[in-house]
Amino acid sequence: MSSVAIKTSEIFEKNYNAPTKIVVNQGGTRSGKTYSLLQLIIVLALSEKGKVFTIVRKSLPSLKMTAMRDFIEILTNMNLYDEKYHNKSEHIYRLNGNIIEFVSLDQPQKKRGARRHYLFCNEANELTWEDFFQLLVRTTDKIYLDYNPSDDFHWIYDRLLTRDDVTFIKSTYLDNPFLDNSIVEEIERLQSTDEDYWRIYGLGERGQSKATIFTFVEEEIPEQAKLLSYGMDFGFTNHPTSIVAVYHYDNNIFAKELLYETNLTNRDISEKLKALGIDRRAEIFADSAEPKSIEELYRMGWNIKPTKKGADSINAGIDMLKRYKLHITGANFVKEMRNYKWVEDKNGKLLNKPIDAFNHAIDALRYATYNKLSRPNYGRYAVR
Repeated sequence: MSSVAIKTSEIFEKNYNAPTKIVVNQGGTRSGKTYSLLQLIIVLALSEKGKVFTIVRKSLPSLKMTAMRDFIEILTNMNLYDEKYHNKSEHIYRLNGNIIEFVSLDQPQKKRGARRHYLFCNEANELTWEDFFQLLVRTTDKIYLDYNPSDDFHWIYDRLLTRDDVTFIKSTYLDNPFLDNSIVEEIERLQSTDEDYWRIYGLGERGQSKATIFTFVEEEIPEQAKLLSYGMDFGFTNHPTSIVAVYHYDNNIFAKELLYETNLTNRDISEKLKALGIDRRAEIFADSAEPKSIEELYRMGWNIKPTKKGADSINAGIDMLKRYKLHITGANFVKEMRNYKWVEDKNGKLLNKPIDAFNHAIDALRYATYNKLSRPNYGRYAVR
């Protein structure tokens, strides 16, 4: 196979030259660790034959949206992608006589599987120790892991980083020379909006979890703020239907409680929207788990849409909100913000999962902001 040239970062070089079997990549957001490791997998596959490379993530939807997509993009940019070598149903790509397989651990039996030569655990902090151990004992050559250090306690810290056969590489967005300035500015905003998120996603350091998820101020919406969209969370007898108006200005989100009421039918909701004076052309994002209600309100003339769906949608929405200073109005809304907390296990450890309570207005806020402000594209490495 003819040689190819590819632009890489220092993170690629550090992983390529790592002398140990296990290489742990801890880093902030957009540090380039995942992309660099996928480049490395391709480079290794081009220099060897008869090897099996396994790229793992906990869930298949997340795997498809991240590592699998980036892998195909890198191959395409290098003029190496050929659809005839891509078994899309089995999530396998054959390159230079090697097998590169993408495996999710949604089903327990998948974690064992056949032996492999190289393993890459993407977002390894999603895996349990048992998940990783079963992969570890079936990998002969090299193991790479990457993750954002959002957990204050984890088996990666206790069982891997204490070993003498592990190379530890920490990276931040400053290690990625290919980022757009707009993305750098977005990350650096965390310095003034959320100290813990700046530590984790900006500096690539372990977070110091706090039970309460959001910090906020009670403040009315200023004139310069522009309407972003509306968010709606459906309820009925035991849970309220919640509607919030969300405004955006600079690195600030202003959210106002408009409705927080139980026992409302879809016809009742439509009448409430009229009474609130909401423009029928204005976007309203609602829980995608309620397609029938969304369709009925749409047929009543409202510009209502289902929110983006995904395995990590709650945490993704929380991540989005934490990029901004939050300003909240409304008694029920404020009560929720003060009581919305991370799950705590029996040992007092805070888990990276919110308690399913005090979240009706918050869910509506999350729907409105995530669907308008999430950025699907991020900095890519250019290929010569």
